[in-house]
Amino acid sequence: MDFENLIELEQLAAPQMTQMAYDYVSGGAGDELTLRDNRAAWQRWQLRPRVLRDVSRVNLATTVLGQPIRYPVIVAPTAFHRLAHDQGELASSRAAAAAGTIFTASTVSTYKIEQIVAQGANTWFQLYCYRDAGVTRQLVERATAGGCTALVITADTPYVGRRERDVRNGFILPAGVEMMNLQDVSLEDMPRTISGSSLATYIAGLWNPALSWRDLAWIRSLTNLPILIKGIMTAEDALIAVEHGVAGIVVSNHGGRQLDGVPATIDVLAEVVTAVAGRAEVLLDGGVRRGSDVLKALALGAKAVLVGRPIIWGLAVGGEAGALRVLEMLYNELNLALALAGQSDVNSLDANLVVAARH
Repeated sequence: MDFENLIELEQLAAPQMTQMAYDYVSGGAGDELTLRDNRAAWQRWQLRPRVLRDVSRVNLATTVLGQPIRYPVIVAPTAFHRLAHDQGELASSRAAAAAGTIFTASTVSTYKIEQIVAQGANTWFQLYCYRDAGVTRQLVERATAGGCTALVITADTPYVGRRERDVRNGFILPAGVEMMNLQDVSLEDMPRTISGSSLATYIAGLWNPALSWRDLAWIRSLTNLPILIKGIMTAEDALIAVEHGVAGIVVSNHGGRQLDGVPATIDVLAEVVTAVAGRAEVLLDGGVRRGSDVLKALALGAKAVLVGRPIIWGLAVGGEAGALRVLEMLYNELNLALALAGQSDVNSLDANLVVAARH
């Protein structure tokens, strides 16, 4: 595991995965404009360091939804961890537990909710809503009964974005890799199409494109877990979300995998934070690769960030140890960036710490 940053890690992970698996994890929709901009946008924000501030001790510990974490980096919901390593979500969940943070399990995990929770991490459950309300109900009830501590509803996927790498590769799950949370309702098998992405065909047939704000009340009736909405990119939707009583918002463009040509998440974070006005906690994902990225997001009002692709790359390179190294690398980088910026506590940052870069 010879990598010194997460940019190098992607390059090391590629030869450890099949081309189809690597393209599925690393690719985006359309021309991949948003995929690239999620990374480039961090360079459009600069830090304004303060000096002579006594940073001999710094604090990274915080809470999200009242849940304590060692530092404000959470494992994002990502599908099919077994594409990178046979232990899949079990290994990445153990890494999250060892790092002292939250693991978000995907609806389409390759291990069951109950198996993932048993690895010891504080676990959130990410929910895709199905046309069959009974499937959605069962998933929510299992997540609640199984020990998950929050429900993350993905709102930006009524249909799957056109991911041309997957179309060219004819993406299909390899033999032995299944969506294990869906076994009990016989939806674990992805159809094999003659051409194109089998994932897109699966989603078009089963996920609910009619999902709307009015469905939140029904979902809330199924669980006492706090609910976050993932996929919000505008002040308008942020306002609607808080009016519906959500506990949290994840500013996300699905890693550039849905609608191409939308802004990078860091560029709309302040807009969403302002609209929410403290009525819900705001998180962010999208292109986070450095501890300094985390610091910028926190300064602009995020409570924490979520990291997805690097966890999969870490699994590919080193299994559980590789995923843990990703998380520890971000911890160490954030710790140093915080101190060098003249700040001693992640809970007392504000927008004065950042400025839009002049180009």
